[in-house]
Parts: sequence; structure tokens; C-alpha cells
Amino acid sequence: MGLLDILLGRSRAVGPDLDRLFALPSAAVGLEASAGFRPTGQGAVCFATVEGAAFERTHREIRALLDADAGRTPVDLTHDSYGYSWLVSHRSPDELPLLVNDLHAVNSTLEAGGFGPRLLCSLAGFTQDDGRRLALVYLYKRGTFYPFAPLPGERRQRDNALELRIRAALAGELPVEGDLGRWFPVWGAPGL
Repeated sequence: MGLLDILLGRSRAVGPDLDRLFALPSAAVGLEASAGFRPTGQGAVCFATVEGAAFERTHREIRALLDADAGRTPVDLTHDSYGYSWLVSHRSPDELPLLVNDLHAVNSTLEAGGFGPRLLCSLAGFTQDDGRRLALVYLYKRGTFYPFAPLPGERRQRDNALELRIRAALAGELPVEGDLGRWFPVWGAPGL
């Protein structure tokens, strides 16, 4: 940061710190205690769709790494209607630390393969007994989390009040994104 940036009050974005993902299991304990949300065992990494041999090689490496765990559901690669790709990991709901390891491994492998600029976000899914869903979304380029709580039904609406309550509950557990304008909806995200 230069002198002009300091004088004009500009600051640099925090940037990615994939190790922040490892705070999710302890934050999940607080999330269950404060709001009754428990992990679903599903999570996903979203990135701008990539074509070519280099990505295919990296994708095979990710699948080999994660699918080597005997007895688990394979990692899925899906594409959404917006043109983004999602690598989805499935675990048992009580295996959130293993799911976080999967998300970290996917992000790290894509980063190491030169695809870091294509990474958008990662998410872990949560649910309540009444079927309400919630995702804790990690913004790769910002190094922060935010809650996304879609309302049930076909209409694409969010439960903003719940999202703000979750933000307050997790403030000491996770680096929560302060700019609400960056709390992008992830409609139809696999793993949610």
C-alpha cells in the first residue's frame, strides 16, 4: 500500500487464506447451540468453468485425492445455470472436519494448478429439524464468510433476518464479510 492509498483512506482486500476454512467445525458448534442448525455433510467449491487439458489433469488429481477415501461417495462435478462449475463433496453429517479437509484440498489443488483466479467460493450446508437450510459461504478472494439462508419454496427469496442473526452469532467464530453487498445469493448451489 502506497502513501497515496493511506492519505485517501484506501485499504487492500484481505485476500484468500484457506486455513480459515478450518474454523468451520468449531463455528458449527456455536451455530447449533444458538440457532439449531446442524451440518448436512455436504459442501462445494465454486469456480468459473474452465476447459482444457490442464484443468482435466487437475480435476483428475482432485478426484483421485478425495475418492481415495474408501467407502465414501465420490466427488461430483456439476455445472449451474449461470455457467459456474461446482465440485461437490458428500460426507456424513457428523464428519464436518473431514468435509472441511475436502474443501481445503479442492481449493488448494485448484490454486496449485494455476486456477486460483477462477475460484469464487466454497460452502458448507446446514439444516434445522424443520427443514430450513443455511449455507456458510467462504468468499475465496475476500477471505471471509457469510450466511446464505434461502426461504423454502419455488420463489427465490432469502431470510435476511436469519442471515443477520447468524452473522451476530458467528462474529467471534469466523471472519464474517462486513459488506452486505457481497453476500451473494447462491441459488441452487449443490451441497446446500
